[in-house]
Amino acid sequence: MTKSLRSPRHQRFLDQLISLRKAKGLTQTQVADKLGRPQSFVAKYEGGERRLDVIEFLDVTAVLDAD
Repeated sequence: MTKSLRSPRHQRFLDQLISLRKAKGLTQTQVADKLGRPQSFVAKYEGGERRLDVIEFLDVTAVLDAD
């Protein structure tokens, strides 16, 4: 099994999160504010510098109003 960080599969996942955020008309700062986190948190997971754990992923999808 390959590492999930920086893999093509992980990049597709990030591309979907970024596209969803943009489709909702939200900036990274707005998402971060709704999460109670700094903007750098969103920038780092969108840029592939860190992985989201399951709870963080659920929080992000709730902010983006996604299933």
